[in-house]
Amino acid sequence: MDLRGRAFLSVHRLRILLMLFHTMAQIMAEQEVENLSGLSTNPEKDIFVVRENGTTCLMAEFAAKFIVPYDVWASNYVDLITEQADIALTRGAEVNGRCGSSESELQVFWVDRAYVLKMLFLKESHNTSKGPEATWRLSKVQFVYDSAEKTHFKDAVSAGKHTANSHHLSALVTPAGKSYECQAQQTISLASSDPQKTVTMILSAVHIQPFDIISDFVFSEEHKCPVDEREQLEETLPLILGLILGLVIVVTLVIYHIHHKMTANQVQIPRDRSEYKHMG
Repeated sequence: MDLRGRAFLSVHRLRILLMLFHTMAQIMAEQEVENLSGLSTNPEKDIFVVRENGTTCLMAEFAAKFIVPYDVWASNYVDLITEQADIALTRGAEVNGRCGSSESELQVFWVDRAYVLKMLFLKESHNTSKGPEATWRLSKVQFVYDSAEKTHFKDAVSAGKHTANSHHLSALVTPAGKSYECQAQQTISLASSDPQKTVTMILSAVHIQPFDIISDFVFSEEHKCPVDEREQLEETLPLILGLILGLVIVVTLVIYHIHHKMTANQVQIPRDRSEYKHMG
């Protein structure tokens, strides 16, 4: 083989090595994830962090439960009846994820990967009367479950893996640069590959930010959900009304005291002329 051929092979091998290195770098970036659920004081809440290039790019805190209907044989082994499995996201779950400028994804696996949750987030820009405004939202949820798993499913008919997907989802809508926070429960319906079955996903104690995280492991300013804002108003409204009522009472008492003092100091002029002889 001449020198030109050897040089060509060397360049070709170098390109292959660079491609492999680039691919491995992408994989390592996707795998740079952490489950910090042990730091949560809420035993039902999980904390997941996705990091790329040494910085946090996605943070998610939430409690999740899935209500899954499934068929079992009735006692006569002829009819089918529907049972319900309540599957909670447990601590110690595996986590994976990826970040992008306009699309991010979180994946969670638990119970030996019998259950898989995938959440896709999109960042979009819209033209408004005030000019272009950017928001992000939860655009897709996918839940994969195995009805052959014995902890939650009891003698399921046609046991096996099923996939439940959201349909035209637009949830957790938040202005760009902010995190989404909601303590109240939120439900998302997922259509299952198990015929005529709908899985219900229940989220609570949510705090999520999939884009524009400035400080490592720190959420940006919170955008609270309408339910939380309404509940906060309902909690503070009685206090505000009580303060206003107390202020009105104090002002009334002060006015009464001043009025009483002024009238007491006035000279009483007799109304009857016969009373004048007693004066002086």
